[in-house]
Amino acid sequence: MPRIERVEPHLLTFPFAEPLKLDYYGGQRVIYKRDAMLIRVSSDAGLVGYAPGQGSESARSLILDVIAPWLEGKSFADPDALRVQFLAGPGQDSHVAKIYFTVEVALYDLAAKAKGLPLSELLGGRVRDRIRLYGSAGMYMQPEGYAEEAAEVARLGFKAYKMRPGMGPEADLEAVRLIRERVGPGIDIMVDAHTWWRMGDRSYSPETVERLAREMAEHDICWLEEPMQPDRHELYRALREEDILPLAAGEHELTEEGFEDLMRGPCVDFVQADIVCQGGYAWGRRLFAEIERSDLRFAFHSWGTYLEILAAAQFGICWPEHVVEWLEYPLYRKPGQKIMYEFPLAE
Repeated sequence: MPRIERVEPHLLTFPFAEPLKLDYYGGQRVIYKRDAMLIRVSSDAGLVGYAPGQGSESARSLILDVIAPWLEGKSFADPDALRVQFLAGPGQDSHVAKIYFTVEVALYDLAAKAKGLPLSELLGGRVRDRIRLYGSAGMYMQPEGYAEEAAEVARLGFKAYKMRPGMGPEADLEAVRLIRERVGPGIDIMVDAHTWWRMGDRSYSPETVERLAREMAEHDICWLEEPMQPDRHELYRALREEDILPLAAGEHELTEEGFEDLMRGPCVDFVQADIVCQGGYAWGRRLFAEIERSDLRFAFHSWGTYLEILAAAQFGICWPEHVVEWLEYPLYRKPGQKIMYEFPLAE
């Protein structure tokens, strides 16, 4: 029986030639580098499974010191059985378990290759062959910059664009207005407002958020994402009861109980999660089933490499579109494009 021979976490970094300085309403963000992790799990038969990982030294250390020694020498034929055993041992530590779930993507990839099947067939079987992508970029620009970037994203063939405002309430509203004016009615617009609650004494109040939601709704946006602190479910619940526009959140939830409360509220229309980093495929199955029962929709959060997008897509197509609707596709600058910043490690 083929066995796991080696588990390798490769922590990679892309330093910017010059620090990227992004001014916003509450201050300035400086980005010096972007990190990524590539996980390789190889078998004694010469097969290799791949997974994206959390780009951090702590995750790399946990894989090397805890997860790799536990996995090496074991059969990979049944990733589900391995998970049950790991969670009964080292995985009783919830943080260790979350890092294991990223490695588990490579175990599924390895098992699928050994069986000559697409990964999706080990995750329940695909029910469709396509999943909708939205082009995700737009970070801390003047309104005209967002409009220009949105037009470039539409030119690339995407039917939806996500931007990240944070230039002040009136500038944020003007950005949405100009985007809609520039791209017309055929492009969906997502507004990721996570900066609004991270500005200290300049953070937007719930009253300002509600006003912006009403005014942005006039420009037919697809959803307003994380406009308030993620743990303030009561604020999301109250805003959703106003029935102004669709709300989205979930990427900052730390526990399954948090997701359950988010859905039970109901606090949002679109539940979001980074399956790779927040709980893995097995957790995703439970989450999607509850989303379907709650008559909500799911949208993958992805802000890393394209391997992360592929890992999510293989899973997403195992559920119908009315349950799993969107997959985030982060856009990084390439020659001749006016999009965000470059991050060649993504490819």
